[in-house]
Amino acid sequence: MKAKTPHQKSQKRRGRGPGSGRGKTSARGHKGGGARSGWRERWGKEGGQTPFYMRFPKRGFNRAFKRLYSVINLDTLASLGEEKIDLELLKTLGWYKNSSDGVKVLGRGQLKKALTVEAHAFSRTAKEQIEKAGGKAILVSAKIQSNQ
Repeated sequence: MKAKTPHQKSQKRRGRGPGSGRGKTSARGHKGGGARSGWRERWGKEGGQTPFYMRFPKRGFNRAFKRLYSVINLDTLASLGEEKIDLELLKTLGWYKNSSDGVKVLGRGQLKKALTVEAHAFSRTAKEQIEKAGGKAILVSAKIQSNQ
Protein backbone atom coordinates (compact mmCIF):
# COMPACT_ATOMS: atom_id res chain seq x y z
CA MET A 1 0.00 0.00 0.00
CA LYS A 2 1.28 3.47 -0.91
CA ALA A 3 2.32 5.74 2.03
CA LYS A 4 0.04 8.75 2.55
CA THR A 5 1.39 12.30 2.82
CA PRO A 6 0.47 14.34 5.92
CA HIS A 7 -2.24 16.09 3.90
CA GLN A 8 -3.86 12.82 2.97
CA LYS A 9 -3.58 11.28 6.42
CA SER A 10 -6.94 10.09 7.75
CA GLN A 11 -8.18 11.34 11.11
CA LYS A 12 -8.11 9.13 14.18
CA ARG A 13 -11.45 7.33 14.46
CA ARG A 14 -12.63 7.72 18.02
CA GLY A 15 -15.46 5.95 19.80
CA ARG A 16 -15.43 2.79 17.70
CA GLY A 17 -15.34 0.19 20.47
CA PRO A 18 -12.72 -1.18 22.86
CA GLY A 19 -10.76 -2.95 20.12
CA SER A 20 -9.92 0.29 18.34
CA GLY A 21 -7.75 1.56 21.19
CA ARG A 22 -9.81 4.77 21.28
CA GLY A 23 -13.18 3.44 22.39
CA LYS A 24 -15.27 3.94 25.53
CA THR A 25 -14.30 7.44 26.73
CA SER A 26 -12.75 8.19 23.32
CA ALA A 27 -9.55 9.71 24.75
CA ARG A 28 -11.57 12.30 26.71
CA GLY A 29 -11.04 10.89 30.21
CA HIS A 30 -13.80 10.62 32.81
CA LYS A 31 -16.33 13.39 33.52
CA GLY A 32 -15.49 17.09 33.72
CA GLY A 33 -15.63 19.78 31.05
CA GLY A 34 -13.16 18.07 28.75
CA ALA A 35 -15.42 15.03 28.48
CA ARG A 36 -18.40 17.14 27.34
CA SER A 37 -19.23 18.19 23.81
CA GLY A 38 -18.67 21.81 22.86
CA TRP A 39 -16.17 22.46 25.67
CA ARG A 40 -12.99 24.37 24.92
CA GLU A 41 -10.24 25.29 27.33
CA ARG A 42 -9.98 29.01 27.81
CA TRP A 43 -6.90 30.73 26.42
CA GLY A 44 -4.24 31.11 29.12
CA LYS A 45 -5.77 28.59 31.54
CA GLU A 46 -3.10 26.88 33.57
CA GLY A 47 -5.05 24.28 35.53
CA GLY A 48 -5.34 25.96 38.93
CA GLN A 49 -2.12 27.95 38.76
CA THR A 50 -2.71 31.68 38.37
CA PRO A 51 -2.58 32.36 34.62
CA PHE A 52 0.32 34.36 33.24
CA TYR A 53 -1.84 37.33 32.21
CA MET A 54 -3.22 37.63 35.77
CA ARG A 55 0.13 37.51 37.57
CA PHE A 56 1.17 41.06 36.78
CA PRO A 57 -0.35 44.48 37.46
CA LYS A 58 -2.41 45.90 34.63
CA ARG A 59 -0.95 49.00 33.07
CA GLY A 60 -2.76 49.07 29.77
CA PHE A 61 -1.33 51.48 27.23
CA ASN A 62 -0.55 54.30 29.65
CA ARG A 63 2.99 55.28 28.85
CA ALA A 64 4.93 56.09 32.00
CA PHE A 65 6.62 59.17 30.51
CA LYS A 66 3.77 60.46 28.36
CA ARG A 67 3.96 64.17 27.69
CA LEU A 68 0.91 66.15 28.76
CA TYR A 69 0.22 69.19 26.60
CA SER A 70 -2.38 71.89 26.91
CA VAL A 71 -3.48 72.58 23.34
CA ILE A 72 -3.98 76.10 21.95
CA ASN A 73 -4.92 76.93 18.36
CA LEU A 74 -3.74 79.89 16.28
CA ASP A 75 -7.23 81.42 16.03
CA THR A 76 -7.34 81.58 19.85
CA LEU A 77 -3.92 83.23 20.00
CA ALA A 78 -4.95 85.74 17.33
CA SER A 79 -8.09 86.66 19.30
CA LEU A 80 -5.99 87.59 22.38
CA GLY A 81 -4.84 90.81 20.68
CA GLU A 82 -1.27 90.50 21.99
CA GLU A 83 1.88 90.62 19.85
CA LYS A 84 4.06 88.63 22.26
CA ILE A 85 2.48 85.54 23.75
CA ASP A 86 4.66 83.84 26.34
CA LEU A 87 4.06 81.14 28.91
CA GLU A 88 3.46 83.63 31.74
CA LEU A 89 0.61 85.27 29.79
CA LEU A 90 -0.94 81.90 29.01
CA LYS A 91 -0.69 80.91 32.68
CA THR A 92 -2.39 84.10 33.88
CA LEU A 93 -5.19 83.52 31.36
CA GLY A 94 -5.60 79.98 32.71
CA TRP A 95 -4.64 78.12 29.53
CA TYR A 96 -2.39 75.82 31.49
CA LYS A 97 -1.95 75.24 35.20
CA ASN A 98 1.36 73.66 36.18
CA SER A 99 4.70 74.94 34.98
CA SER A 100 5.53 71.27 34.44
CA ASP A 101 2.68 70.88 31.91
CA GLY A 102 3.51 71.53 28.29
CA VAL A 103 1.82 73.93 25.88
CA LYS A 104 1.40 72.93 22.24
CA VAL A 105 0.26 75.31 19.51
CA LEU A 106 -1.84 73.83 16.71
CA GLY A 107 -2.52 75.31 13.29
CA ARG A 108 -6.31 75.86 13.24
CA GLY A 109 -7.21 79.36 12.07
CA GLN A 110 -5.41 82.12 10.18
CA LEU A 111 -2.95 84.77 11.38
CA LYS A 112 -3.25 88.25 9.92
CA LYS A 113 -0.47 89.89 11.96
CA ALA A 114 2.95 88.86 13.20
CA LEU A 115 3.03 87.11 16.57
CA THR A 116 5.92 86.02 18.76
CA VAL A 117 4.78 82.81 20.45
CA GLU A 118 6.58 80.82 23.15
CA ALA A 119 5.51 77.20 23.65
CA HIS A 120 6.84 73.75 24.44
CA ALA A 121 5.75 72.35 21.06
CA PHE A 122 4.36 73.52 17.72
CA SER A 123 2.61 71.58 14.99
CA ARG A 124 4.24 71.90 11.58
CA THR A 125 1.33 73.92 10.15
CA ALA A 126 1.25 76.27 13.17
CA LYS A 127 4.96 77.00 12.88
CA GLU A 128 4.66 77.62 9.12
CA GLN A 129 1.72 80.01 9.55
CA ILE A 130 3.41 81.99 12.33
CA GLU A 131 6.58 82.41 10.25
CA LYS A 132 4.58 83.17 7.09
CA ALA A 133 2.83 86.03 8.93
CA GLY A 134 6.26 87.41 9.91
CA GLY A 135 6.27 86.22 13.50
CA LYS A 136 8.47 83.89 15.54
CA ALA A 137 7.77 80.46 17.00
CA ILE A 138 10.05 80.11 20.02
CA LEU A 139 10.48 76.58 21.32
CA VAL A 140 10.85 76.43 25.10
CA SER A 141 12.32 73.29 26.60
CA ALA A 142 10.91 72.18 29.94
CA LYS A 143 10.80 69.08 32.02
CA ILE A 144 7.31 67.77 31.41
CA GLN A 145 5.66 65.81 34.20
CA SER A 146 4.88 62.14 33.66
CA ASN A 147 1.30 60.81 33.64
CA GLN A 148 1.55 59.07 37.03
